[in-house]
Amino acid sequence: MNLKINNGFKSIAGLLLLISLFFAAPVMAMQNDSTVVDTSEVATTASAEATVDSAAASTDTTVATVAADATSTTTTAAAKVEEVKQIDPQVYKNFFYYLLLFLVICSIIAVIGKIHSVYVLTRKMNGKHNELGNNNLQASLFLVFLIAFLAFVYYSYDVWGSWSWRDAVTEHGKDIDRMFIITLVITTVVLVLTHIVLFVFTYIYRSKAKSKAYYYPHNDAIERLWTIVPAIVLTVLVLFGFFTWRSITNVPEDLQKSAIQIEVLGEQFAWHVRYPGVDGQIGKRNYKMTTATNPYGIDFNDKASWDDLQTQDIVIPVNKSVRFHIISKDIIHSFYIPDFRVQINAVPGMTNYFQFTPTVTTEEMRDKMNDPNYDFIMLCNKICGQGHYNMGKKVIVVTEAEYKEWLAQQGKYFTEDLQKEFASNNAVSEGLTTASVN
Repeated sequence: MNLKINNGFKSIAGLLLLISLFFAAPVMAMQNDSTVVDTSEVATTASAEATVDSAAASTDTTVATVAADATSTTTTAAAKVEEVKQIDPQVYKNFFYYLLLFLVICSIIAVIGKIHSVYVLTRKMNGKHNELGNNNLQASLFLVFLIAFLAFVYYSYDVWGSWSWRDAVTEHGKDIDRMFIITLVITTVVLVLTHIVLFVFTYIYRSKAKSKAYYYPHNDAIERLWTIVPAIVLTVLVLFGFFTWRSITNVPEDLQKSAIQIEVLGEQFAWHVRYPGVDGQIGKRNYKMTTATNPYGIDFNDKASWDDLQTQDIVIPVNKSVRFHIISKDIIHSFYIPDFRVQINAVPGMTNYFQFTPTVTTEEMRDKMNDPNYDFIMLCNKICGQGHYNMGKKVIVVTEAEYKEWLAQQGKYFTEDLQKEFASNNAVSEGLTTASVN
């Protein structure tokens, strides 16, 4: 049986080698063909240039005409050269090189396996083979793996922990960070203890010559222990998260009104931002009023929308409460700012809110990160289509004075074109019932 398997392996390896040789010849031929084509195109271009040189001896007008023809001929020849270009033959060579390398590695492993089989067979014939020796080897390897695993866990926390973790830059973010750290500590302790018990027990209770396994079918105390303790821990964590989330999202009404109001609308594949004007109120929206000049669907029957501002970035003042109105124009998106520990869905037909207070400016964060180009980014954390990756918008945290100066430079949504359109449709709009989604 072993001989048949070995012969089968040789047959498969030989067949793959023949296939690789079969493809190697066309690769070389393709390379030569591409060289010939390139040479012919160069020759064509050279002849065109020679024609231009000979025609230049006539009149200036003829020179200009022929020069233009030569330019177009050269461009056409270059385009043809680009069209002739195919996949680099080196790609095929690399593929078959790694394929052969894989076959060589498989062959080496097969040879080592055969040598080991011969070694075991020889010890059996000499009466020196220990049937339990493999158990000792495997149990020892489990201990080695346990040590390597614990070292890797320590390494990941010590080296990559600071890379993957940054403190939140908002007031509520500290509560989320504390909740995350507590959960991480609990799960890490369980992870380490579980693996120590698992691998140490495997080593201690490995099969031995004078040992016999004890049949232990049932123990009520142990089953209650591993059922009740995890249930209590998970219940505490869930309640901890629930009350933390309520404390973040259930903002008193007076604090809601005193916060800076900002509306963010998501659509495939962009975010649009609207700030209130001097009245501090964001005007209503009505999807029925969406037009080519008013793609945002702002209801200008509501005078509060006349001074609303349109901005490219999200700029907010440090240590000031900001309340975001998150909406969607088409499908579900997700308003997500990692550094702020902010995430909430943007759902069509409804408005979600998230209020927070930033505590670190962008410049302070750049100094802290030692990166002059670092920016806070707002992303979409719901896969919403092929352009999902492009849904990012810069979030800039500045001082209050810088915020007021920036706000004074922003343009209004109610542009002259929209004012003309609104004025022409005013008679119709007076009888329209506003159906705001805010």
